[in-house]
Amino acid sequence: MELGTIMAENRSTYLVAMGSNLEDEGTIPLEILQMCLAELSGEGFDLVAVSRFYATPCFPAGAGPDYVNAAIVLRGAFSADETLRRLHKIETKFHRRRQQRWGMRTLDLDLLAVDQEIAPDIQTFNHWHSLPQSEQRTKAPEHLILPHPRVQDRAFVLVPLRDIAPDWVHPVLELSVREMLKRCPASDVAEVRAL
Repeated sequence: MELGTIMAENRSTYLVAMGSNLEDEGTIPLEILQMCLAELSGEGFDLVAVSRFYATPCFPAGAGPDYVNAAIVLRGAFSADETLRRLHKIETKFHRRRQQRWGMRTLDLDLLAVDQEIAPDIQTFNHWHSLPQSEQRTKAPEHLILPHPRVQDRAFVLVPLRDIAPDWVHPVLELSVREMLKRCPASDVAEVRAL
């Protein structure tokens, strides 16, 4: 089903990035992501599309073992905040601990976008979008920011997203996933390797 068709229906469409770089009780990161997919329907989501799985260097560099990353398209009838709450509930099932920003994790589910929603408002989005990298490691917003303010900077998000939603257009930047990926450094894109 085309993404445009999905977005035209009454239910919302969610773009989600998935990542794991820690084992969970002997379960390796690739298996964690595969098992996570089975948890989504129990939280009321319809799984519409799944990217390939990719091996990517830990971000930021040197912060831990390499990641396994993927992206998914979900559909549901939830607000953005409720969607995030349900994604966090799934993370908790895989023993995700939020001890350090950009720390290692058993499961990371990042809500990238909900349809063409900008949340909580354009001024707040612009603030977090333009935050200097030196502050990104230590500062985190108190509220959900949509679209994710770093989506355009991260090849490890955009490469999997290109598999399933290449024509999704960022509602602020007015760039498609393909166009955002072309602006990423070629070296970053080359580091994202299909498994």
